[in-house]
Amino acid sequence: MFTGIVKELGKICRISGLGGVYKLSVEAKDIANSLNTGESVSVNGVCLTMTGKDKGILDFDVMGETYKRTNISKLRIGASVNLEGALRVGDSLGGHFVTGHIDCVGRIREIKRVGDNYSIELSFPAKYKRLVVEKGSITLDGISLTVGGVENSGASVHIIPHTLKVTTLGSKRAGDELNVEFDIIGKYVLGANK
Repeated sequence: MFTGIVKELGKICRISGLGGVYKLSVEAKDIANSLNTGESVSVNGVCLTMTGKDKGILDFDVMGETYKRTNISKLRIGASVNLEGALRVGDSLGGHFVTGHIDCVGRIREIKRVGDNYSIELSFPAKYKRLVVEKGSITLDGISLTVGGVENSGASVHIIPHTLKVTTLGSKRAGDELNVEFDIIGKYVLGANK
């Protein structure tokens, strides 16, 4: 379980593998010291198990299914990723409950400046629209955000400059893909009302 509050921008330093399991290595200066092998880490919102670490390099195994269904398959050496260690009992929640189980990959339609802030319009497959709760939470690449508006084929979120500065959102452009996890509480409520 995570909160969607990014702790650090890591950098991809190795990606290898074919088909079944991929090996991913991420340079992490700050959170590396607080993590142990076997712990869950959110990498761009994807819950991965850390399989080892050495001098600030975190290693992960990524199942082929996860690789195909997330934007991890688009990452290249040197790319920045959002990192967050798992929520511990007694930690501040800060964001919202995030599982790290990606619902879909969305695509940025447009990034607009709105006064001192920014707005991102995101499209994703129409079947997921029912999971969007207006003014509820949504996680994009592991970042806890509030849904600003709901549309037929997507949603919009508003971003403060600080979030752009400390996450990968500051380098994103129209057409880029983001891992999307919809609010788990909204999903539970929807499931209970079926």
